[in-house]
Parts: sequence; C-alpha cells; structure tokens
Amino acid sequence: MTIWVDADACPVVVREILFRAARRTGEPLVLVANQSIATPSVPNISMLQVPQGYDAADDEIARRVVAGDLVITQDIPLAKEVIDKDALALSPRGELFTRANIVARLNMRDFLETMRSSGVHTGGPSALSQSDNQAFAKQLDKWLAKR
Repeated sequence: MTIWVDADACPVVVREILFRAARRTGEPLVLVANQSIATPSVPNISMLQVPQGYDAADDEIARRVVAGDLVITQDIPLAKEVIDKDALALSPRGELFTRANIVARLNMRDFLETMRSSGVHTGGPSALSQSDNQAFAKQLDKWLAKR
C-alpha cells in the first residue's frame, strides 16, 4: 500500500508527520506536486513532479491510486475519485472522507463555489491548529496500524 500526498497545498507540518511515519514504518510515501518539494533521503519516500496545469497532481494521483492506498488531500473531487477506487482519503486536518460523507462534502463545496462566483465572500478555511495536527496524526496511525 502507498501513501499518496496531494503535495501542492499540503501544509509543511503535515508533510513532516508523514515523513516521520514513513521512516518509522517503511510504508511507501509519494508526494505529487507540480513543483519540486524536498524529501528526506529515504528509499521509501519519493517526490513525483507533474507538469504545471490545473489538477495535474490530482489527475496523476487518481490515475495511480489503487484499493487500500491512502491519499492525503484537501481536494474534495479527488477524495471522491479515491473513494470510488476503494482507497482512503484523509484531509490534512484529520478528516477521513468516506462513502457516507463525501457526497455531502461535494455538495457543500459546489454550493460555496456558486456563492463565490456570484460575488459572495465565503471566507477561507481557518489556519491549521495543533488539534488538527493531532487529529491527522491519529487517523494516519489508525491506517498504519491496519497494515
């Protein structure tokens, strides 16, 4: 099983948590981004740079992910594709996307996008907190424990 990271927007603190976990467990960890991101010199950690372009990293992850893999992403449509392939999707805030909650998340995303396109300021997400980091690490550890 592989841990895929939608790394273009992945917070540094989350990447560091992932690096530590990959070192500890030996699980393959692949950061996918359209820019180069430094990774530790560890055989099971790699960086896959994709061409510039809208959703290029998302598309590459969706193409490569297989059942049982874990994908770290904030991108709701990518999370849906991952779930459809029987893989797991986890946000950097520790929210596990599931078949039970992904449709509601997609609907909310689409609603907010419609609001923004009509000129309504919807604000952005709050800054990542220590409790978000802990929630992420806890969910990651749960997945790793099942290996």
